[in-house]
Amino acid sequence: MNLIQACIFDLDGVIVDTAVYHYQAWKRLANELGFDFTEEDNEKLKGVSRMASLDLILQWGGLTKTHAEKEVLATLKNTWYVDMIAKMTPAEVLPGAREFVESCKASGIKTALGSASKNSETILAKVGISHLFDVVIDGNKVSKPKPDPEVFLKGAEELHIAARNCVVFEDAIAGLEAAKNAGMLAVGIGSPKTLIQADLVVSGLDQMDSKKLIDLGLLIQ
Repeated sequence: MNLIQACIFDLDGVIVDTAVYHYQAWKRLANELGFDFTEEDNEKLKGVSRMASLDLILQWGGLTKTHAEKEVLATLKNTWYVDMIAKMTPAEVLPGAREFVESCKASGIKTALGSASKNSETILAKVGISHLFDVVIDGNKVSKPKPDPEVFLKGAEELHIAARNCVVFEDAIAGLEAAKNAGMLAVGIGSPKTLIQADLVVSGLDQMDSKKLIDLGLLIQ
């Protein structure tokens, strides 16, 4: 018997890769403020909320803004980002993601999305996979950024599944910390050298299968 009753997925870097769109929007904002923003800078924003990301970028640019000014800048960046994700297609679902989530549902495992993004519903609709998730918990429903476990605990609550019977799929260190803080199992998507807190690390959901899920379930005490 599989003790895992729910799978909770981060969105960016796990189901789709919208990092390029975040990068382009943040770079445009930084350039308009008079400094540059690199892909390496963008990597440091993985799993970080929009306002916290803006604070970091302003800090890197040596700029200080009032709260009201930051609200305007964050809204501007998001407008550019939303314009780009509005053109997303089903081809942008990462390899194996659709198939693995479908296999979870076919096995009777509940599925949830747990993302800091406030645009997750738009993205899921654009890539045609909204129907694969029983619940969607995103930046519109939670206020505490990862590594706070709020997003994953709320997902478990709405699924009516105990945290210990949930496994989280994350590509960011802060996300894995959030999963552990929630008392959940965690699968890292990426490099084992970086994602050391994960119970299992795979390069992508195309490397996941039911056997690996059952083996993970054996870790539940």
